[in-house]
Amino acid sequence: MNEIWRKYTAAVHMPFAGALLVAVAFLSFIAWDQSHWWSAKDDYGFGWLVPAFVGFVIHDRWSRITAAAAACVAPGSPRVSGLMGGLLTTAAYASLGFGGLMFLAGAFQRAGAGSSYPGTLAITLGAVGVLLPWLFLNTPDSPQPLKGAKFSGDARVRLVAWFLFPVLVWMVSAPMVDAVERRLSLFLLMKVTSVVFFTFDLLGLQIEQQGNVLVLPKGSVGVAEACSGIRSLTACLFAGSFLASVFLDKLWKKITLVAMAMMFAVLTNLLRSLFLTSWAYNYGPEAIEGNVHDIAGYAVLGLTVAGLLCLLPLFNLSFTFSDNEPLEDEDSGDAASKPGA
Repeated sequence: MNEIWRKYTAAVHMPFAGALLVAVAFLSFIAWDQSHWWSAKDDYGFGWLVPAFVGFVIHDRWSRITAAAAACVAPGSPRVSGLMGGLLTTAAYASLGFGGLMFLAGAFQRAGAGSSYPGTLAITLGAVGVLLPWLFLNTPDSPQPLKGAKFSGDARVRLVAWFLFPVLVWMVSAPMVDAVERRLSLFLLMKVTSVVFFTFDLLGLQIEQQGNVLVLPKGSVGVAEACSGIRSLTACLFAGSFLASVFLDKLWKKITLVAMAMMFAVLTNLLRSLFLTSWAYNYGPEAIEGNVHDIAGYAVLGLTVAGLLCLLPLFNLSFTFSDNEPLEDEDSGDAASKPGA
């Protein structure tokens, strides 16, 4: 055990290894706190996958993390200096202090009143505010740092960037404050109902909208809160974040894929609502209960993931302008040498 610990600390250097152990403790507490909602709310059942996916991403990136740690201690390691360097350090300490206070507030709420939306959100946001600056402030020092680097070229920033997904993904698996979630769910619900009504009306089919209830020839179908798409939106956001973190290297590509995941979630949920309404139109509202409803719901996530997997090769396309000189996309490159979320 001691031999494993020595190899581990030698790879990332002792201060940073200690900071990682503190980070593991924070994330373990977040997982324990959020697990209540993963069990209680179907919308957040995907949260059980988060710890495993975080572990996989860290394992997959470990060689690049150790290389980035070695780059921090190498002579001539680039550092931000001057006003930008001062602002970066000040922001790190400010985030550390504010995040610590928020985390403590959420922890006291959890200890006194048990699980609650505000408490879990405060714990999650507080931990995020603590961990990234904590890792930054404990990055290994260089004996001869090179001053004047750009922000993106700072060796410390590049090292911490490898931990963006393992830290930020917990915000996706944390339940939103009830008022925010209800407003968003109601907004999506009314949009879904209106689009379904418009589509059927455009096709000349007999239909009437009464709030979130669609009156069909064989009965009425209520577009429930679960059909608003909030469940598929959060799950697909998590899936898109994971795929972007593992398979893409550039930040703009990651952001684009996550945005596409949200777009796919909304579109596939609309298709699901249209399918269920069509089924009820032909066979009656009772026909969409049970397996038909559940299978259609799981299909939303499956179609979204399949669509994102089909998009991945497009983000890594290379272009050839002659038989002997392949020219890659100017933003493409070796993902193993560049940090990412």
